[in-house]
Amino acid sequence: MTSSTTLLTIFFIVTVSLLPFGLSSEPEGCSEPFVKLAQQRNISDCKRLRTLGAQFAWSYHSGSNSSIVLEIMFCATIDSQEGWMAWGVNPGKRAEMIGTNAIIGIKSSNGTLRVNKYNITKETKRGCSITPSELGFGLSNDTMTKMKEDNDVYTIYARLTLPSQVYNVSRLNHVWQVGYHIDENGNPLRHPTTLRNVDSTEVINMTSSTGFSTGQYRSFLRSVHGVLNIIGWGTLLPIGIIVARYFRVFPFKCDPTWFHLHIGCQLTGFLVGTTGWAIGLSLGHSSRYYTFHAHRTFGILIFTLSTIQMLAFRLKPKVTDDYRKYWNMYHHFLGYGLLAIIFINIFKGICILEGGKRWKWGYIGNLIFLGTIAFGLEVFTWIRFFVLKARNKGGNEVSVGVTKPKP
Repeated sequence: MTSSTTLLTIFFIVTVSLLPFGLSSEPEGCSEPFVKLAQQRNISDCKRLRTLGAQFAWSYHSGSNSSIVLEIMFCATIDSQEGWMAWGVNPGKRAEMIGTNAIIGIKSSNGTLRVNKYNITKETKRGCSITPSELGFGLSNDTMTKMKEDNDVYTIYARLTLPSQVYNVSRLNHVWQVGYHIDENGNPLRHPTTLRNVDSTEVINMTSSTGFSTGQYRSFLRSVHGVLNIIGWGTLLPIGIIVARYFRVFPFKCDPTWFHLHIGCQLTGFLVGTTGWAIGLSLGHSSRYYTFHAHRTFGILIFTLSTIQMLAFRLKPKVTDDYRKYWNMYHHFLGYGLLAIIFINIFKGICILEGGKRWKWGYIGNLIFLGTIAFGLEVFTWIRFFVLKARNKGGNEVSVGVTKPKP
């Protein structure tokens, strides 16, 4: 493995080193109407949360009996006839839904608005209805209002008195959510389980005016997971297959260059894809109460089958072995089947990640590019095959070393 493998290695290193620049972006500031509304209550610190289009503003000061008085405003969109929006804090070790003390603003179908307090438990996650309950801190002045600038945007304002022994404003676990259904008693029903709903948690540092949070790191890792899988499984492996099919024997015989390129693409793609797969497993483990089962299962299957394919480099039979042709059939068809699973799972991941048209059409463009190359080579292969066959007067053999292309 000479220059070809070296070039692939350099490509991988450069791609990974550029990931932070391609994936990171400056967070947008809060909208002007929301900032003005917060300033009316003397709240100056504000940030746009990274999911659900939500915005959050806060201020705090020390209270009596070692407490912290926290004033918050939470803003989100409820674009349905009825629904709810929630913000809360979790006194546990993790920023997660289970265990959160939540302030939930409820919009009824008749247009009335109200705010209730709820403790979110494991039973809530299992689909059980929730009822108003007392929280583990003091709460006052809680109100829900509609923003005049947009009929679908609502805000919650509340003043919390948090015991400093339990809550740390420099590392506060806070959770937000939006749902679109309420029961007959006016209590919230389960929210959607899309990634943006599952990812609506973070650890916020309220002593910073920007509200730096550790939840942004997990969001960045999700993007890295997607990019690495697209590069490894979805790009380099197909290139390796194209090289093996069209440059091994016919129509172009580039021996042993094709073999070096094939191994270089497959091995590099396997390593890059495995890195992305491992990051995905870690992210799945961190979301203890939500799992994207189909995407996870396909990912494990891809890793297993690709590992089997990688073992072929060391365990394949010799050319003189009688069963070599059966091994070739298994190796080829397993590779094509693996490609189909990879393409399906990548689009599943894009859908889960909600990357939008940029991710979707970017990968479609990648597939169109690779497909065009493969189609052109396939057409050229068959044209050359029939031309060479026509030149052979007997028609029994095309030429020495040239056989009918195999799928």
